[in-house]
Amino acid sequence: MQERYWQAIVSNDAAYDGTFYYAVTTTGIFCRPSCKSRVPKREHVRIFGNRQAAAAENFRPCKRCRPDGMRLPDEEWTDLIAGYIAEFYAEPITLAVLADHFYASIYHLQRTFKRVKGVTPLTYLQQTRVDAAKRLLLETEMPVSMVGGRVGIGNAAHFATLFQKKTGLTPTEYRQTAAI
Repeated sequence: MQERYWQAIVSNDAAYDGTFYYAVTTTGIFCRPSCKSRVPKREHVRIFGNRQAAAAENFRPCKRCRPDGMRLPDEEWTDLIAGYIAEFYAEPITLAVLADHFYASIYHLQRTFKRVKGVTPLTYLQQTRVDAAKRLLLETEMPVSMVGGRVGIGNAAHFATLFQKKTGLTPTEYRQTAAI
């Protein structure tokens, strides 16, 4: 494999999209060079000039970067986005981060997610964080300010305000009510 191809894979270089595709022998999946999936071991990578050649070798297209050009059904796509939010809710997630990760414009992602899930990605993220905070408040003795930080809301006042807005109780009241 040429070094420039490997560097394109490692750096997720979109400039090489359409120039080549890479497949990973251990997973049986092929991707675009810009795919945000985990970097494979170099010895497991095969390079193809086009997606048809990769498919002819029985490699499946990646569900993340969709190198075959096929869109996932909106429900399946939004489920992937929701799964990403559920896994990484404590990280700094913005619409721009989601759009970049799921190969869509901010506007398309926002519109599609809201149409399918009934709420915006931000509202979904906030509810996911509040649900995680509820678990931490019940299962740990962690101070409320640390709970907010642990679920991705670093500002304690913002955390308390959001928690109260979503649950009707402050984090402290929620912990006390649950203890009774």
